[in-house]
Amino acid sequence: MLDSPTREHLDTLQEVMADGDFIVLTGAGISTPSGIPDYRDSDGVRRGRQPMMYQEFLAAPESRRRYWARAMLGWPRVRQAQPNAAHEALADLQHGGLIRDLITQNVDTLHDQAGSHDVIELHGSLHRVLCLDCGQRSERDAIQQLMELHNPYLAGVDAVQAPDGDTLLDPAFEARFQVPHCPHCFGERMKPDVVFFGENVAQHTAARAMAAAENAAGMLVVGSSLMAYSAFRLCRVIADRGKPLIAINLGKTRADDLLDLKIEASCEQLLPLLVEVLDR
Repeated sequence: MLDSPTREHLDTLQEVMADGDFIVLTGAGISTPSGIPDYRDSDGVRRGRQPMMYQEFLAAPESRRRYWARAMLGWPRVRQAQPNAAHEALADLQHGGLIRDLITQNVDTLHDQAGSHDVIELHGSLHRVLCLDCGQRSERDAIQQLMELHNPYLAGVDAVQAPDGDTLLDPAFEARFQVPHCPHCFGERMKPDVVFFGENVAQHTAARAMAAAENAAGMLVVGSSLMAYSAFRLCRVIADRGKPLIAINLGKTRADDLLDLKIEASCEQLLPLLVEVLDR
């Protein structure tokens, strides 16, 4: 039996989302039940060390060596992660025509794996690798195989998992790491096809997300602190146009002052219940 606050929240969501023109924006909080760490605590404060900046990654081969050595050990956990009930619920809502567009800040592709379609990936995907020299993309698994082949000394090394496929690796393991070469041009400037801190969202992706927000009847935010401006600006568009803005998030968000309703509950538990009430 549902408690009164949960029932009231579901009734509100059912009322405002019933016409099917809502969009959904998701963040790291939807993937933490799948075993992928997030960047921020419940107060929106970044955990742990500063992530590598885009300018740092571009500037020096040593930075790219450090990134890829840690990422080689972090990739298996991302690759093996499975969608949870929240991802599956959003896929069900989209297939049922109950939400229109799905925008995610996550780079884990779990929405796609759950069955969502035409997902707008604000920050790209770790499942692809981009060559900065020739512009060609490669599957991450193929690059992973190259790294494991040329760096067998890291086999079996245990490293603490960090967000976005990063790890906390002893610097002693980084110095001899051989960075991957592009299979297309053999260049050494390979980067994951994601938006680094300090890098701008691709123009066409930002435009798609903005168009979705402008045409939506309202927006549901799931598992995001909205500290990244690429996500927060979409909330501002919704709020400035007087459309309902609702968040399901455990902890503070940058848009708390803009929200019409904030539900501090587990999205993994609440979203499947929302599917049930909207399907009636």
